[in-house]
Amino acid sequence: MGELVLIRHGETEWSQSGQHTSYTDLPLTEHGEDQARSLAPLLATRHIGCVISSPMQRAQQTAKLAGLDHVRIDPDLHEWDYGGYEGVTTRDIHRTRPTWEIWTDGVVPGPEAHPGESPEQVGDRADRVLARVEAAFTNGDGGDVVLVAHAHFLRVLTARRLGLPPADGALFQLATGTVSRLGTEHGRHVLTAWNRLP
Repeated sequence: MGELVLIRHGETEWSQSGQHTSYTDLPLTEHGEDQARSLAPLLATRHIGCVISSPMQRAQQTAKLAGLDHVRIDPDLHEWDYGGYEGVTTRDIHRTRPTWEIWTDGVVPGPEAHPGESPEQVGDRADRVLARVEAAFTNGDGGDVVLVAHAHFLRVLTARRLGLPPADGALFQLATGTVSRLGTEHGRHVLTAWNRLP
């Protein structure tokens, strides 16, 4: 069986400034495009059976520039819905909530279409994605399953893959334009590479 390969999209204007970005559909910056292209050599030697992307353009652009083909879109791969914290930096949130952490406190409600998500709700979405990943491994040809998505969501998904609660995603810092891998050892899910830059 192949590995689960996680790709965080390349840099955007808001990832550079530290603004929370979930449903705002920003493109990659020029540097983000370069980051995405630089991933191609890391992926070229891998046997990839399936590629699944977030519907956001920053993820789809990253997949395309990294040379990934036949990409399936999965709405469950979108970033944590930050609700009322969309576009706001952690520094700004700390001005009124100095001890706030997304991993334990979640977010405040935003507009009607974006009420925000708790860590547990993001964990439920991650579990649904992981069920589809398992199906892809079962029905595939033994190749890797690649997910192209967003930092907070992929961190929660990693925690869930390793049998940890969603809030333990806090343990897995993830930079833009990186590749990480989850495999198995003696029947257990393990990290095999993390936050790898080209």
